[in-house]
Amino acid sequence: MASTAVEEHLCVTPNCGDKAKLRCPNCVKLGLIDGSYFCSQDCFKGYWQEHKKLHTSAKSSTSSSENPENYNPWPGFHFTGKLRPYPITPRRLVPPHIERPDYADDPNGRSKSEEGEKSASSTIVVLTDEQQDILRDTCRIGRIVLDEAARSLRVGMTTEEIDRIVHECCVENECYPSPLNYYKFPKSCCTSVNEIICHGIPDLRPLQDGDIVNIDISVYKRGFHSDLNETFFVGNVDQKSRDLVRTTYECLEKAMEMIRPGTKYRDVGNVIQKHATANGCSVVRSYCGHGIHKLFHCAPNIPHYAKNKAIGIMKPGHSFTIEPMINAGSWRDILWNDNWTSATEDGQRSAQFEHTFLVTDTGCDILTARSSGQPWFMDGNNIS
Repeated sequence: MASTAVEEHLCVTPNCGDKAKLRCPNCVKLGLIDGSYFCSQDCFKGYWQEHKKLHTSAKSSTSSSENPENYNPWPGFHFTGKLRPYPITPRRLVPPHIERPDYADDPNGRSKSEEGEKSASSTIVVLTDEQQDILRDTCRIGRIVLDEAARSLRVGMTTEEIDRIVHECCVENECYPSPLNYYKFPKSCCTSVNEIICHGIPDLRPLQDGDIVNIDISVYKRGFHSDLNETFFVGNVDQKSRDLVRTTYECLEKAMEMIRPGTKYRDVGNVIQKHATANGCSVVRSYCGHGIHKLFHCAPNIPHYAKNKAIGIMKPGHSFTIEPMINAGSWRDILWNDNWTSATEDGQRSAQFEHTFLVTDTGCDILTARSSGQPWFMDGNNIS
């Protein structure tokens, strides 16, 4: 290891966080900054088996990014649309002083708290006034992060660049990007382009004129998560895609109108599917809205399709997301071989919008609402 006079860094070994002046020589050769500093030889040696994966990933990404047309991680895989995976850069690190969820440093990204809750009870938590205040603040920061990403969007930028902006904004606001290492998800946000329904992994593919892209943001602060997403137009988007995006947001609006004490969670899907079908679209069934607070995903489950069997009735203090995924064609989906990216079965486009809600005595508060009260796409074609 080389010792150099550098600006202050912290040791990247999990649960260490001491000041670090030693830098991995392989990282220096590869030009890596994130993840390369250690406080001692002992920390470096103890974390070597995990750390060296960074080198392998960086070499692969560099080679593939020089010739992206040759990148083919899954020979023989049948893609349903035109989109293809591009190289993924190494995982970004969160400074150790930032509070993190239980899965953040787990080798398999498992959330023991979520798994314990699901196995023990399906009870929907009623938040106290203090907990509601914390959740409100976390949702406020989630909105700040999404807006920061939205302002940067342009034709030619990569979704990897979106992830960098999201990650840095989270760190600046002293919060942890909830997706990072959640069951080994490798990035700080989800970016789902065109026929990708959800859980797209940010990579080195440049956004093209005519794309639509969903950016899904979740942040964790003071022990609480928030969750929101929007779909954006990139450049000159065709009318069919514009209609799909508008219909999807209207589906969320229809659902929002139902949020009040006494509403059955299973009824939300009825109004969403009715509006989607009336506009020639379909509703994805594999993913649903969910409870959110101290746990990233918990009760209630809120399907977006009609005649579902969701359990529970809305009560003041319940917090959850509604996030309809609406397809231009078939509602069915397929999973890419990365075990995260969900694509439409027929390769047609998909759109999604999401908010985190809190049920009040008389209705609900939209905790992740934009200050203007409308999503970005309603501002016009703001991405050039």
